Amino acid sequence: MTQTPPIPQGSALWPIDVTTSSNPTPSARRAEVLADPGFAKFPTDHMVHATWTADAGWHGAELIPYGPLVFDPTANFLHYGQAIFEGLKAYRYADGSIKTFRPFRNATRFANSARRLAMAELPEELFVASIEALVRADNEWVPSDAEKSLYLRPFMLGTELGLGVRPSARYDYYLIAAPAGAYFPQGIKPVSVWLSDDYVRAAAGGTGEAKCAGNYAASLIAQAEAAQHGCDQVVWLDAVERRWVEEMGGMNLYFVYGSGDSARLVTPKLTGSLLPGITRDSLLTVAEDLGIRAEEGSISVEDWRDGCASGEITEVFACGTAAVITPVGTVKSRNLGSWEISGGATGEVTMRLRGALLDIQTGQVPDRHNWLHTIC
Repeated sequence: MTQTPPIPQGSALWPIDVTTSSNPTPSARRAEVLADPGFAKFPTDHMVHATWTADAGWHGAELIPYGPLVFDPTANFLHYGQAIFEGLKAYRYADGSIKTFRPFRNATRFANSARRLAMAELPEELFVASIEALVRADNEWVPSDAEKSLYLRPFMLGTELGLGVRPSARYDYYLIAAPAGAYFPQGIKPVSVWLSDDYVRAAAGGTGEAKCAGNYAASLIAQAEAAQHGCDQVVWLDAVERRWVEEMGGMNLYFVYGSGDSARLVTPKLTGSLLPGITRDSLLTVAEDLGIRAEEGSISVEDWRDGCASGEITEVFACGTAAVITPVGTVKSRNLGSWEISGGATGEVTMRLRGALLDIQTGQVPDRHNWLHTIC
């Protein structure tokens, strides 16, 4: 292992010690991965680790070679689920620079998730510094193709030993990365969705606003149900009436009313049971930039069905960091039957918004909102 001094991060960020890998991935193998990365299947050569304890706070931030983690069988997160994560991307620009999109918003959401699960909150300076350190160390893993990126996965675990039911007295933070192509293998094609009325993702007062591992574990049975009905994804409804649309899988939803200059967007409002998506929030602003009226509101499954039948709802799409924007083409349900949106085709407004957001993320247009954070 080669030891180097801490990376200078500046007064606003966090020093991170660096131990580089003595056996990095050969360049030929890395080129093969970058040519066809799939979605985050091949980790880069390094990861970042830091620890929190009640007496020392956050300490020991280090970049180290990527490798397996070893935990005692009594570690808190294995039994009581104190585990949260985030997802964001780094992009390579035409001039060779590398930037990431709104990382401080991810840092804020990560801290909010920690607070909800009674975990130690990671300082945003450490969160962003860890991203800078890892991307700089593994910068050759960042694809140059505009449709590809380096996916970054920060996560934190409660690691105190013992089986008492209480918040952990120790937390370990990690950051790993892997190059990513399209999240959905079929590319930008409309997906089919199943309206789940057997299961709910979250309820007000629960953990719906947190990006915690348990939310995703609980969603898998509904996703399997969707697959049984020949659908790509599940759409979650509210926990009380089972009729108000909330999310698609792990993504936020947008509904397009009208077309052309009269088009307007509606996305389900944040009620405490929905994840406050950073892509969702960004699209509210991007729509305004494009002259498209966008708002938050409540949409029932009957509104969705009847709006498509009348032509009032012209497009529907889901959005999130991993897939950016994915059109929804077909809806299936147990009680309301099935229907198509825009004839099952991808809509013009959907693609216009996707293109505008990607242009910002990849540096094709000026960054009017200061969303991009330069790493190297």
